[in-house]
Amino acid sequence: MNPADLRQAAVEMAREAGALLRAGYGTVHAPERKGRIDLVTEYDRRSEALVLQRLRERFPDHEVLAEESGLHAVTAAPVRWLIDPLDGTTNFAHNYPFFAVSIAAEVAGELVAGAVYDPVRDEMFAAARDAGATLNDVPIRVSPIGRVEDALLVTGFPYDVREHPERHLPFFQAFLMRAQGIRRDGSAALNLCYLAMGRFDGFWEGNLSPWDLAAGVLLVREAGGRVTRYDGSPLALDGRQILATNGRLHLEMIEVLAGVGAPP
Repeated sequence: MNPADLRQAAVEMAREAGALLRAGYGTVHAPERKGRIDLVTEYDRRSEALVLQRLRERFPDHEVLAEESGLHAVTAAPVRWLIDPLDGTTNFAHNYPFFAVSIAAEVAGELVAGAVYDPVRDEMFAAARDAGATLNDVPIRVSPIGRVEDALLVTGFPYDVREHPERHLPFFQAFLMRAQGIRRDGSAALNLCYLAMGRFDGFWEGNLSPWDLAAGVLLVREAGGRVTRYDGSPLALDGRQILATNGRLHLEMIEVLAGVGAPP
C-alpha cells in the first residue's frame, strides 16, 4: 500500500482515539496495576478498542500488534500495525498533561507510516517513508546541536528500575555529568517526536516495546535523525534498546554509553 495512504489512516485513527483520551483527561481515574509500577486505565482499553475497530472496518486483512491485547495475527498480511493506545499511562492517570496515541504501519517488516497525537496540545506528528515528517502538516527537522555538552537529552526509566537500578541509573548519571540538561517525562513516543522537531537533541532508553517506538522511530528518521541500538548497531523494534539523536550527537552518545558498559 501507498505509505501516504497508510499515514493518513494512522492520522485519522490517532486523532479519533486522542479525542477519547482528551475527554477523559482531568477526571478521576482508577488505574489497575499490570506490574509493580506499570498501570493501565479504562482509557487505554477504550482507546485501543476504538483503533482496533477502525482497523477491522478499513483493513480486515492487516495484522495488528497492540499493547493491551497483543498480536492479532492474519495469515500473509500485507501490513502490520503497531498500536500504543495511550503512551504515558502513568501521566494520564495522574492528570499530568504528557501522553499520546501512537500508531505505525510496517510493510514487509519496514516502517512506512506513523502518527503520534498529543490531544492536550492538539499536536499531530506524522511521517511516511521517504516523504518527511510533519507537525500539524508543517515539515519538521532535527536540531543542529553538535555537542552533548550543549544538548538537551531525554530518557525514561523502565518498569524494572526498582528491581535492577544498576541496569539504568549509571547511564543517567553519565549523561547528567555531560549534557546541558536531561528530561524524563514519561512518554517515549512523544520524546521521539520532540527529538524529530528539535525540542530534544538525543534520547536513549532500554526495555521498550515495539509499540512504544515504531511511529516515533520513523518520525526521527524522516526528520533527518539517526536511530540505532546503544552500540550503534541497527535498531530492532523488539530489541528493547534505543539510541536516537539528531545525527550530529550520535557518535559522542555511543561513546558515553560504551564508557558505562553494557547493562548487566
